[in-house]
Amino acid sequence: MRGLVVESIAKEFPTRGEPLVVLRDARFQLQPGENLAVLGPSGSGKSTLLHILGTLDYPTRGRLELDGEDPFSLNEMDLARFRNRHIGFVFQDHHLLPQLSVLENVLIPVLAEGRPDRERVRRAKELLEQVGLSDRLDHRPAELSGGERQRVGVARALIQQPKLVLADEPTGNLDRASAQAIGQLLIELQRQEQAMLVVVTHSAELAARLQQRRELRDGVLQTTDTP
Repeated sequence: MRGLVVESIAKEFPTRGEPLVVLRDARFQLQPGENLAVLGPSGSGKSTLLHILGTLDYPTRGRLELDGEDPFSLNEMDLARFRNRHIGFVFQDHHLLPQLSVLENVLIPVLAEGRPDRERVRRAKELLEQVGLSDRLDHRPAELSGGERQRVGVARALIQQPKLVLADEPTGNLDRASAQAIGQLLIELQRQEQAMLVVVTHSAELAARLQQRRELRDGVLQTTDTP
């Protein structure tokens, strides 16, 4: 099926005694254009879940499919290509490269596949215009505010037209006004691009804006009506 299928995902880490169980039974589905907030206290496994969704870590058990493809069946090189093409990441700390310009930072995922063509450069500029930074193309990250740097991160996450966008506390380091603006921008662009969005957040305000909300409790994703 088109979309994202997460079925009975579990993650355990070996210890000297009993395995440390972080995820027991994470399951949900998303269709293109849909979004989901994942809440839960620190240490509940939210980041572990996000790493598995982003194919940065393997589940102990369970199944993950993105548009009908199981990324964990791919070899390491093909998995890296799959991740770069189909999954976009927005981090709490923007992770921009300080020596590169705003435009170059947005094009980083494209540079991993070779020199960007004219169409990709055009798309990067278009995304930067959409996030309100068309007059900052040649600026370095140090010349931007925290909110502006996160806007660059959002544009970078979308440059490859990914099927799935994953955001890890995307507003966690921002003041309230910037957090509200970034949250709204991320959701608007995700819907416009018809991508799927999963946001891990402690922010009830941001979670309330998303269509679905789940809370991680004892390693299980549970539906919650109140963010």
